[in-house]
Amino acid sequence: MSHHRPAASFATMLAVEASKLRHSLALLLAVVAPSLIAIFVFFNLVRQAKAMPWTMTLQFPSAIWAFFMLPMSVTALTALIAHTEHGTRAWDYLRALPLPRWHIYAAKSLCMLGITAAMSALLAMLVPLAVLAAGWVKPAVAATGTPDFAAFLLLIVRIHLSAWLLIAVQLWIALRYSSFVPALAAGIVGTFFAVVATSAKIGVVMPWQIPVNQLASNPDRALLALAIGFIGGSLLFIVMSWRMDRREVLA
Repeated sequence: MSHHRPAASFATMLAVEASKLRHSLALLLAVVAPSLIAIFVFFNLVRQAKAMPWTMTLQFPSAIWAFFMLPMSVTALTALIAHTEHGTRAWDYLRALPLPRWHIYAAKSLCMLGITAAMSALLAMLVPLAVLAAGWVKPAVAATGTPDFAAFLLLIVRIHLSAWLLIAVQLWIALRYSSFVPALAAGIVGTFFAVVATSAKIGVVMPWQIPVNQLASNPDRALLALAIGFIGGSLLFIVMSWRMDRREVLA
């Protein structure tokens, strides 16, 4: 029976984290962020004078998501997830629970990945609906050509997987410091440099810029960024759980 206990305790920790999310602003943000992009797409198309091809109407919001909205959402979400403990000074209680401490951080990591995956899925659903709605309201701007929804969905999945390194970095900073300032500063500075240095070679390894590389015209660059983001993020989540298990949170 004992070999079942770690799995049971981890499942309990996951359930606790999910319950915390339901009582926070995280879920609201998770819905609002992709919805804003869909709303922008709708009104941007309606104001156009002529129709655009489906390829462009789907790629443009993907770029906004990867470029700006996803990094800033991750910054805010990681700060919110960490604040559930920082704000109530609950770390001492959590560390005293009869379970491996790394379960705490692994559960938070999985919840964060789950939220961003749900946001990506919502974006993939809302954007095509926004394009269709714009064409219905104003037939003159109805998207032309045949939509490749499979390619669009694959792009969104790649953006999400490549963002794992970004998520791991932001979550580690947010959990490490009780103040929200370091995590917020890292997110703002990282996103700023990602925007002003879009084509820089270092962008392929810069966490905040890796997701937008999935739209690169060079498929090798996109694949390299995907590998660095996904594999690097997976490893960093493991290292974070191990290191946080042995260190205290800083004020």
